Amino acid sequence: MTGQERPGTAEGASFVTSCGRRIAVKCLRLASPEKPISRVTLDVGQDRGGEPGTWAALTADEARDLARLLLAQASRAERPGR
Repeated sequence: MTGQERPGTAEGASFVTSCGRRIAVKCLRLASPEKPISRVTLDVGQDRGGEPGTWAALTADEARDLARLLLAQASRAERPGR
């Protein structure tokens, strides 16, 4: 993690990667009379050269699945020799 991160809040959290992209994670709530909608948003911002980023809105289960995959790959990346 970089020195440019901020702790998570009710509004969300973000950090800047070593390649200069800001990744922001927030909770999006849309009020609907029939059924409220909640999503976890992932916003990968522009890189240092101004190339556009991307955005995704995930259900809570999808966000958990993504978290598990990221943690598994982080563990794999830390293991030497593979």
